[in-house]
Amino acid sequence: MELTPEELAAGEALFARPWEFLRSVPSLELLPATDRPEIAFAGRSNVGKSSLINALVRRRGLARTSNTPGRTQELNFFQTSGVALYLVDMPGYGFADAPKAKVEAWTRLVKDYLRGRSTLARVLLLIDARHGIKPPDLAVMELMDAAAVSYQGVLTKADKVKPQSLCAVQAATAQALASHASAHPVLLATSAEKGTGLAELRAEIARLARAHDAR
Repeated sequence: MELTPEELAAGEALFARPWEFLRSVPSLELLPATDRPEIAFAGRSNVGKSSLINALVRRRGLARTSNTPGRTQELNFFQTSGVALYLVDMPGYGFADAPKAKVEAWTRLVKDYLRGRSTLARVLLLIDARHGIKPPDLAVMELMDAAAVSYQGVLTKADKVKPQSLCAVQAATAQALASHASAHPVLLATSAEKGTGLAELRAEIARLARAHDAR
C-alpha cells in the first residue's frame, strides 16, 4: 500500500494522543451515541487483538491482554479527546475458556453489533499469520458481507513466521478476501511485538476518521 508522508504523519499524530478506556458494553442498549465513526477490531480468540491495540496507542494495558483465550467478553470502547472516533475491541470468536452460555451470549452481541451499527466505519479483521484464514473467520466474513459492513484483513504476529511463509500466507489471504464483496482490497501485515505495519495501520485508521469528517 502506497502511503504519502502526509498520510503517515496523520496516523502518527492520531496515535500520539492519549487514548483512554471509555466503557465496556455487554448489551446493545448500553452502546455510546452514534455521533462518530467506529473502527472495530475482530478476530479469533488469541489472535492478538488487545496486544495490537496497545501497540497502536503506545500504551501497555489499555486493552486487557491474557494468555487465556476469550478474556474479552464485551465490546470495549476507547477514545481520545479532540477526535471524533471510537476504537472498539470486540470479543474473540472461536475457542474460549468460558461457559458455553456466556460464549453464546457474547457471540450474539458481536453479530447484532455488526449487523446494526450505523457508525461502524470498518472492521479490522485480524488473522493470525501463522494459520491464515480459518472456518470461524469465513463465517464472520460472510456475516459482514450480508450486512454490507466494510472490513479489512490485518495479519497479526507476522514476526512469528519466516519471510517465505509470510509471503505465502499473504497471497492466500489476499486471494480469499478478494472473493468477498465487503472486503477492503488492501491487506496489512503487522507485528505488535516488532512494530511491523503499525505506521500503515495508524495511517489507514486516520484516513477513515478524516473521510467521515469530510461528509
